[in-house]
Amino acid sequence: QQRKTGGVNEAILRAVKEGTFEFVFDIVKADPQLIWCHDETSSSIFSVAVQYRRAKIFSLIYGLDMKNSLASGRDSYNGNNLVHMAGMFVDSTLHGNIPGAALLMQRELQWFKEVESIAPAKVRLSLNKEGLTPRQLFTKNHKDMMREGEKWMKDTVSTCMVVGTLVVTIMFTVAFTVPGGNDQSKGFPIFINDKLFMVFIASVALSLFSSSTSVLTFLGIFTSCYAEEAFLKSLPKKLIIGFSTLLFSIVAMITAFSAALLLMLRGQSWILLPVIFLASIPVILIALMQLPLLVAMAHSTYGPSIFDRKMKRWF
Repeated sequence: QQRKTGGVNEAILRAVKEGTFEFVFDIVKADPQLIWCHDETSSSIFSVAVQYRRAKIFSLIYGLDMKNSLASGRDSYNGNNLVHMAGMFVDSTLHGNIPGAALLMQRELQWFKEVESIAPAKVRLSLNKEGLTPRQLFTKNHKDMMREGEKWMKDTVSTCMVVGTLVVTIMFTVAFTVPGGNDQSKGFPIFINDKLFMVFIASVALSLFSSSTSVLTFLGIFTSCYAEEAFLKSLPKKLIIGFSTLLFSIVAMITAFSAALLLMLRGQSWILLPVIFLASIPVILIALMQLPLLVAMAHSTYGPSIFDRKMKRWF
């Protein structure tokens, strides 16, 4: 009664919603019974942490021996257990600055899989007051996000395919029109023994092969089945491969052009610095504009989990 009238429960629940880990940890460690603080739409602080996607606070559950009880607890309003809460998505759900609806869908699936993994089988299949299992509730609440993720993925892939196709076409043509031409008697390139020429031809080959790989990968994404599970691993992996090979092909193309220009203008030392400067501009733009998305996708798919599963017992 003192906790209720003193606003302790409200303070803890607000701290969980805001993600104030230190306050929640210290006060619950002092009185473990406060784990069961709840309102009508939650059953414990972990239920609130799942609803508001507070990974650090939710990770405290790994340091407890009562996971089954916490996962089985239901709210008094909709009869949702902890896994049901992972299947919900409301405006208050926070995911930071995740770029793209497809990566947001991936993060939602990661949350659902994580909460599902600590729940007993009967909890995963239990019904709420609407007669829905946690998985059915997840599908119902993420229909719009699925459509947005598919649209975002297809729009991104379509644009990248156009760029990749242009690079393939250009590099295929350049491979047969080498700088300096060919020796008419033997047919070999005139600069075949020049180191800059080897840089040129190697860059052309790498650009052609990597851009071809990216186009085929994007084609595979475009024709994929956009099921829920595909957003967890399959589609992000393909997008990472296609995007990284496309960026690599563009850098290789710029390297080939710079090598060919320096090869043809050898002896003109005044042109060296301007060529290097101009060639670095698109590389810098790629690094500033496109690499953050690639890094975000790679970190979300292959990076460390946002959950601390090695949490030690804390009371």
